[in-house]
Amino acid sequence: MALRRWLAGLVALCAAVPAMVAASATAASETLHVGSKRFTESYILGEVLTQTAAPHAKVEHLQGLGNTAIVLAALQAGRIDVYPEYVGTIDAEILKHRQPASLEQINAELKPMGLGVAVPLGFNNTYALAMRGADGVHKLSELAAREQLRFGLSHEFIGRADGWPGLAARYGLTQRPQGLDHGIAYEALQQKQVDVIDIYSTDAKIRQYGLRVLDDDKAYFPRYDAVLLYRLDAARRFPAAWQAIGRLQGRISADDMIAMNAAAEIDGQRFSRIAHDWLAKHAPAGAVAAAQPAAGRDGLMAKLFDQNLGRLTRQHITLVLLAVAIACVVGVPLGVLAACLPRLRQVVLGLTGVLQTVPSLALLALMIPLLGMIGTAPALVALVVYALLPIVRNTCTGLLQVPSGMKLAAQALGLRPMQRLRHVELPMALPVILAGVKTAAVMSVGTATIAAFIGAGGYGERITIGLALNDNDMLLAGAIPAALLAVVTQGLFELLEKAMTNRHQLYVKPM
Repeated sequence: MALRRWLAGLVALCAAVPAMVAASATAASETLHVGSKRFTESYILGEVLTQTAAPHAKVEHLQGLGNTAIVLAALQAGRIDVYPEYVGTIDAEILKHRQPASLEQINAELKPMGLGVAVPLGFNNTYALAMRGADGVHKLSELAAREQLRFGLSHEFIGRADGWPGLAARYGLTQRPQGLDHGIAYEALQQKQVDVIDIYSTDAKIRQYGLRVLDDDKAYFPRYDAVLLYRLDAARRFPAAWQAIGRLQGRISADDMIAMNAAAEIDGQRFSRIAHDWLAKHAPAGAVAAAQPAAGRDGLMAKLFDQNLGRLTRQHITLVLLAVAIACVVGVPLGVLAACLPRLRQVVLGLTGVLQTVPSLALLALMIPLLGMIGTAPALVALVVYALLPIVRNTCTGLLQVPSGMKLAAQALGLRPMQRLRHVELPMALPVILAGVKTAAVMSVGTATIAAFIGAGGYGERITIGLALNDNDMLLAGAIPAALLAVVTQGLFELLEKAMTNRHQLYVKPM
């Protein structure tokens, strides 16, 4: 009976998922969703847009969604309505132009996609390469003769059409760059672990570390004027909010942006605080959404117990519960199949094993075009895939360990195969199955942190911000709750295993 109630509960939980997704979609249609990429400036600009629109509509900021491909997919799928982008990126990376195009041409090509470009914000944040000031290099063309230099470039820059491939071809560069997260590149350069990094011209750390920005003497990099890339229907759905956002046109200077980046990366201020302070000084009256706490660097405890802790905890637990529940509904039958059909055993176990070897971020990136969305759905698919192996393996192992005498006794009593499975074999294998579920649940607590890279929330949201800012306190503010949740999950399952073991011993104790 306990097994039956357990399986029924899992099935009911999985059956509720479509309703939850539908409810989420309904709520999403009434909310203006602002997106941002996973670097400081994009976080800040996303907050500026959010606070500007907040007095006029319900607004949600889906921050740190990843690179251009992920944010664009979210925009096209309707998961977000607008995000800050750069003309050069739209030109070369999205529309694949070899030569710079006018805004009119860009909008004409984006219109069939239901997208548009508007609201030039007022500054140009171009790509550039930088080195330590004492290294004696001033121009990009001088790099070709310095083959010993170590290049540490962001992963997106290495793969972009307007990034490393074209730059290397233009300047005849033969060095092999290593991929390096933008948030830690400056520290790697300062510690002489690399010699050349890619930077954005509005990065605050250029001045802080005394770096030399190399002259683009062959004019490779186009202009990267900051604009808004948006869904055309967003302007119609949220006219008052869009009108308020439109008043930001031309208001953010390069010096303003450098100062805001410095407030985040050097002074450790929150993105929301930075956006609020800038709007208070520069935006039209009424654009600021709400009062913010006093400025200043927050410590670990303040970041750990901020106002987002409850929301992130709910999101993280929901992801883990749903993923493990769905994995049980799929994995237990697969384990039964593997135990009952020896010819399929290696196929089933091998397939689930191979799925678990797929890198998590790669799997998330593959799920976005397949499902046509970002957020909870692709994150759940990825988490279910990673949770399958321990559940399938332990179910198969548990069933194979049922004593043959018990199977013969059940058969002698006249029980049919399905009856033997339900009433004898599965109950006796349940402690082993539960151990597999425990392993899957604990693994899922850690793996769920990647969900933040595609807007599904959870503790990973803090970790992505910490990576973008190279902020160890913020990283710990995401890692500590995840670790504690894993410990609690482990403890709860051990208590459940102990109870199940006691029931199992009573079940097999001779009269």
